[in-house]
Amino acid sequence: MQVLVVIPTYNESENIDRVLRRVRGALPDATVLVVDDGSPDGTGDIAEKVGTGIGNIELLRRTEKSGLGSAYRAGFRWGLDRGFDVCVEMDADLSHDPDALPDLVAPLGKGFELVIGSRYVPGGSIPNWAWHRRLLSRGGNVYASTLLGLGVTDSTSGFRAYSASVLNRIALDNIRAEGYGFQIEMTYQAKRAGAPIVEVPIRFVDRTEGESKMSMIIVVEALGLVTWWGIQRVVHVFRRKSRTAGG
Repeated sequence: MQVLVVIPTYNESENIDRVLRRVRGALPDATVLVVDDGSPDGTGDIAEKVGTGIGNIELLRRTEKSGLGSAYRAGFRWGLDRGFDVCVEMDADLSHDPDALPDLVAPLGKGFELVIGSRYVPGGSIPNWAWHRRLLSRGGNVYASTLLGLGVTDSTSGFRAYSASVLNRIALDNIRAEGYGFQIEMTYQAKRAGAPIVEVPIRFVDRTEGESKMSMIIVVEALGLVTWWGIQRVVHVFRRKSRTAGG
């Protein structure tokens, strides 16, 4: 399988060298695409320099900060256009352990089309999270899974691998959410596209360098979108049953 690891960046100069070298060590044959949103701290330049040294590092420079979902959509399109079989998404801040990449990609060779690195299946963990943050994350995931019928424990996880086959069945240009909402929307659309989905355990560790890009606005956006998609799903089911009953 030809694997592309997509890493969105904005002001990740403190982490990008280490994460690129560790990804290369974990998946020596993979190509890494850094999607940099015009980082003023020189993240893109550092990525380019590292790529010269270790090879198979591509850089997609964008002129302004346009959001996580936008960056992944651009990265996935870049990969699909070049014939990659797998697109992996992960953060640049080392909260996602590059050493877990082989286990994340492996199920795609067994017929699965979406592999989610989960904090909430047996073996997954989130060291050092405060109880209220854990409650918000777990509660949001239960809410999304129940309302949308996802059947997964961690639809907000940003450490995952898609087969090109399912990405080609998803209308990427219609995916609009950012942050947690993007991860949930992609899971929902993959489920609707009939993708076999599996979760593998990961250890999620908060960043130690740089500043978090997550905000309460993104959390509220995600919950609002889930509610809206859930309403649409119920209406769709109701209409389908009405047509069946009337036929």
